[in-house]
Amino acid sequence: MLRWLYTLVVAAILSGFTFLLLTGSYINDGPVVVRLTASHGLHAGDLFVLVGWAVGMTTLGLLTRHTDRVRVG
Repeated sequence: MLRWLYTLVVAAILSGFTFLLLTGSYINDGPVVVRLTASHGLHAGDLFVLVGWAVGMTTLGLLTRHTDRVRVG
């Protein structure tokens, strides 16, 4: 039960940081790849952030799934 709680906490933190990176502006934003509104869009640098988020979430899922199958003791 605690394993799932820890997984949810890490997923929430990872998602929160991803949200902050996507909504912020930084020096190397890069060109707009997908325009969402007249003043907002996904930049080339945001794609790197999204890929990192997807890899992190997949890793969390695999770790949780793997440790569920391993019997301790």
